[in-house]
Amino acid sequence: MTARPLAVVGASAAGLAAAEALRRLGWRGPLTLIGDEPHLPYDRPPLSKQLLHGTWEPERLLLRGKDQLDALALDLRLGTRATGLDAATRTLTLDNGETLACAGVIIATGVAARTLPGAEGLTGVHTLRTLDDALALRARLTGTGHRLVIVGNGVLGCEAAAVARELGHDVTLVGVEPIPMAAAVGTEIGELLAEEHRAHGVTLHTAAVAGFDASGGAVTGVRLANEGPPGNGGVAAGGAGTGGSTRLPADTVLLAIGSTPAVGWLGDDPVLDTSDGLRCDAYCGAAPGIYAAGDVARWEHPVHGRPVRFEHRMNASEQGMAAARNMLAELAAADAAGSAFADAFEGAPPERRPFAPVPYFWSDQYAVKLQAYGLTTGADRVETTVLDRAGCRAVALYGRDGHAVGVLAAGLPPRQVRGLRAVIAAPVPWEEARERVRAATAAG
Repeated sequence: MTARPLAVVGASAAGLAAAEALRRLGWRGPLTLIGDEPHLPYDRPPLSKQLLHGTWEPERLLLRGKDQLDALALDLRLGTRATGLDAATRTLTLDNGETLACAGVIIATGVAARTLPGAEGLTGVHTLRTLDDALALRARLTGTGHRLVIVGNGVLGCEAAAVARELGHDVTLVGVEPIPMAAAVGTEIGELLAEEHRAHGVTLHTAAVAGFDASGGAVTGVRLANEGPPGNGGVAAGGAGTGGSTRLPADTVLLAIGSTPAVGWLGDDPVLDTSDGLRCDAYCGAAPGIYAAGDVARWEHPVHGRPVRFEHRMNASEQGMAAARNMLAELAAADAAGSAFADAFEGAPPERRPFAPVPYFWSDQYAVKLQAYGLTTGADRVETTVLDRAGCRAVALYGRDGHAVGVLAAGLPPRQVRGLRAVIAAPVPWEEARERVRAATAAG
């Protein structure tokens, strides 16, 4: 009897980490890695930074070379989309009509970029999620002097704005929130970033997008609605503060308005909870033999005691490995001795452990590096200490229910940043965390 395959759906950082971990932990049976893009697994953070800037080429983004992937003995299905999963039987359906009955499945399908009505098919309007997206936008911004409007002032929009200004383009950043990245980093850090962008020539607007102007199928402008007061960066067409509409001329538009977890292909399977990603337990398990990792996974964080979902690079790799370990442990424990699964497994089964990382993300904008540990969103208390406003150096502490749960450093040296991680490795009382942050930033 031949063992049924283990399958990983999603061939980016989380999926590749899962596949490698399955082999490293002893799985010698068939292993299928499915990716809807035609490219070998690559790293996504450089898409809005080095690749868009032109300092890196696509080859440098590859997570592994072909020889390294060949050594994993994968059934590698690139350019193939999973279109369905019967969770009860662990049977995948692929876009070519093939069905694949699996011993276990790890879902690492990530997220998809959101768009806006009227943008589809309009030349010059881009999203930035995939390698092809980034290359298309980079080609569009060849030369200098393009008029780029970025819709969305979160992390992706701010990073792309910084790169585009460094390339010499006229950049306008539009967001429905008055302060860039405020949802991720808080008001005061967001204001520092706003000052940095303005200092580099980015125009900021607070408004929703009402639509696009076009000529010959190509974008020529972005129409804003309900724009905020000039103090937030908006100047209404009907006069300052009147709330009238505004038209922003543009030959290129980037939609950076967030993303949605890629769970639509899972359908309405009653076994799975696909509200805000694929709901998992503390072990990254969504159902018997079904696990999730990376941007798509919303799991019960055992330290913070609530379901969380992180769209961050470090979490993708760590969770891919955790999902692989826990799935193998479950399957080995449920397996009858002498079966095909046992024959395909080498060594002692791994231990099943809750996935309890210290979340981490970073962002590079101009000469400023932001690094954050723990949970910075959803805080009910934020305390920011600006160490050097001109140099955009600051530290922020984030709290929830009387405990510190996150910390962020802007422009701090590596030694101070490393000291901050230990402050919130687990939630600690607010006053204790404040003192520890002061000690860590004083040791320069």
